[in-house]
Formats: sequence, structure tokens, C-alpha cells
Amino acid sequence: MGRKTLSAALLTTAMLAVAGCSSGGTPSNETATAPTDPEAVSGTITVLTHRTDLVQNGAMKRYADEFGKIYPKVKVKFEGITDYEGEVKIRMNTANYGDVLMIPAVIAKGDYPKFFAPLGSTASLRGTYRFTDKTDVDGKVYGIASFGTANGFVYNKALWKKAGITAWPTTPRQFLDDLKAIKDRTGETPYYTNFKDGWPLSSPWTNSVGSVSCDTRASDALAGTDKPWTEGSDLQVIDTLLYDIVHDGLSEKDPTTTNWEGSKALLAKGRIGSMLLGSWAITQMRDAAKKAGTNPDDIGFMPFPMQKDGHFCATLLSDYQQAVNIHSGHKAAARAWIDWFTGKSGYAATEGAVSPLRSAALPDTLKDYVDNDVKMIERSEAKTAEVNTIDNASEIGLNKQDYRQKLVDIARGAQKGSLQDYFADLDKRWAEARRTAGL
Repeated sequence: MGRKTLSAALLTTAMLAVAGCSSGGTPSNETATAPTDPEAVSGTITVLTHRTDLVQNGAMKRYADEFGKIYPKVKVKFEGITDYEGEVKIRMNTANYGDVLMIPAVIAKGDYPKFFAPLGSTASLRGTYRFTDKTDVDGKVYGIASFGTANGFVYNKALWKKAGITAWPTTPRQFLDDLKAIKDRTGETPYYTNFKDGWPLSSPWTNSVGSVSCDTRASDALAGTDKPWTEGSDLQVIDTLLYDIVHDGLSEKDPTTTNWEGSKALLAKGRIGSMLLGSWAITQMRDAAKKAGTNPDDIGFMPFPMQKDGHFCATLLSDYQQAVNIHSGHKAAARAWIDWFTGKSGYAATEGAVSPLRSAALPDTLKDYVDNDVKMIERSEAKTAEVNTIDNASEIGLNKQDYRQKLVDIARGAQKGSLQDYFADLDKRWAEARRTAGL
């Protein structure tokens, strides 16, 4: 899973849009609809995926074999791509980007109709699927989520208990006090930033916008403010907590030498106390515990340390969205695969993730959230295009690692500056970008 989300300049997106529609054949804007009779669809489709691990270990082939029992005339091939974002955005300069693909982050939402076939009206699909507004353009849906993920801290329950902590912290201050207790009483590393890999400092932290305020429109609100880092705002609270963790010496000693794969085993063994990630990581950490010979049940998941009216809130967000290439000559087969993979394969449950189907129960990995009445915030994406436009113009990169790596460097004294001055600079850049964008 742990994938990076890459951004590109608006010019790059515009160039892709033009190239994507002019290369390799004439695209068709017909709706990709699966046939009611499985025998009526045939052909070979190619599915591009970032899950190289599942391609290599044969899991994707097993999914395809099961799909083939229902659609015997459709053959499914997979291309697992390690640098998914980088390679696919290049391939989208042609018509050759598979029949089914995960929508790359570089493609602006408004450009989806230029690259992908519509999957149906938003009004008809939103009752069945979560996250439809993420790919809604002018009332049509262009992608269906592979699964959803809740945000929170993966933590080692045994280590926290060893430090004398048995209840979730309810404020950032209490969270910091708990981390200090872990350091003082166990000698282990309370928090791990994964600074070197970078991506754990991007989306997981930005995805917490909404958890702090318990507001489904917290992300949308960024499009209408000149000061996203003002006192008490979601971003101010989130980034201040990260700064304080590092500034107070509660993270790894040398963040430039961190290692994502290694961090899984360290958390499983109780050498690391916690990491902010999506709930998709729970299964990976428990698998690491099994390999390390420790108890998988020691891996827990807690919400961001804030409460609203006595309740914790956690954002529930879409992972990659599955789309049909507008150039595909097998749209019916491609849509049949998406529908089956989303609703019948069991993929989301296997990954310990949230099903995109509204009718499905939350996975066992989120039992602690269910038992403690954590309120799930399915964050609105209505203003995502505007927020991305401002973010790109400001060159801050809410879903990139750079600005939080600088935040960590300021906190540990590797760069000069203060937290307040840094927030003031971010606000200034954001306000100027809004004016430039006319928003």
C-alpha cells in the first residue's frame, strides 16, 4: 500500500489532457455499463495496478480466476507498476493505458472526461457506493473506489500498556504526555516519522483534516480561506502536533535514516510506539508481527487525539479510484471487472479496509473504532479541484512530503526558523495563490 501521491504543475496536466485525446485512436464517451448477461461480454482486458505485491504473489490471478467463473469469455491480464504515478502519467500521453486503471493523482478532476469513460450518473450511484463525489464531474461518476481507509494512529498496545497507558489520549497535549511516558518508562521510540521515505509525512497527516473539527466539509473550506494555518484550524492543530513530537524529542533520533519496510517490524516488536497512517496499515503491521513472532493483537488503531462533544472523529477517505480508459474497446468487460472486484471479490475485507459499498459493515480491523463510537467523517470532495488549484499555485503541496519535511527540520533544529513564522509564510503563500487563481 504505502504509496506516494505525486503532484505536477497545471501545465503538465493540460499537456496530458491534449495528448491523451489525440493519440492512439478516437475515444468514446459512451457510459461503461456491465451487461446483465455475463455470457454476452467477451474479450481480453488489461488492468493497471499499483499493487505489485499482489501481482507477484499470485493474488490478482486468483481474483481473475474467480471472476472468470462468472464471466468465462473475459480474460483479465494485470500490469503491476512500481512507480505507478510516474509511469502511468507518461503512458497517458497515448491511448495505451490499459482498459482498467487506478486514476493517477496527477490528473486534474475536471479532466476526467477526457481520459475516462463515465460509469453512470452520480445520482444513481451514490446510494450504492461511498466516495462518488471524489470523481463526480458534471453529475457523472468517472471512478469507483477500490476501498476506503479510516485515518488514525497505528500503535503497539503492549508498549503503551508497559508505559502505564490504557486509555486513548483525548487532546494533543495528552498525546504528547503519553509519548513522553513511553520514552521515559520503556526507553523505546514513541513515534516514528518515516521522514526518509517521505510519503508518511504527506497524505496521512493531511487526511486528518476533518478529524480535528469533526467536519465533513473541512477540506472544502480550504478553498475559501486565506489562513488555513490560523490558530485552532485543522491544519494548525495537526501540524503543531507533528512539530511538538519532533521538537520534544519523541521521534526517532535521526529521521534521515528511517525505513518504511523496517518500521513495520519495529512497531510490531514494540520498538516503536506509534505512526499516523490509514487503517489499511493495520493488516500490514499485524502481518509483520506474525513474521516477528510477536502478538498481532498488540497492533491497535486510535483516532487523532481530539474530541467533539465527547466523541472522537476519524476521516474516512477513498483509496485509488478504478476507472475505464476512454479509448478501451472492451468497456463492458472493463466495467464488469470493476463491479465484480468492488462488490464480490472480498478484496476490501482481505485488506482490512472499508468497502466502498455502503451496505457493507466496517471491517474487523476497525473494531476498536466501532466499540468506542468513533464517528466516521466521510469527507466531502466538492471543492477538491479548487483546493488543488490553490495548492499547486502556492507550491506548498498538501499531499506532498516537502513542506512537512521542512517542518520536521525546523522542529529538530536542522533548519532555522520558528513554527509561527513558518505557519505565517504558509498562510501568505496560500492567500496569494487564491488571488492568483481568482478564488
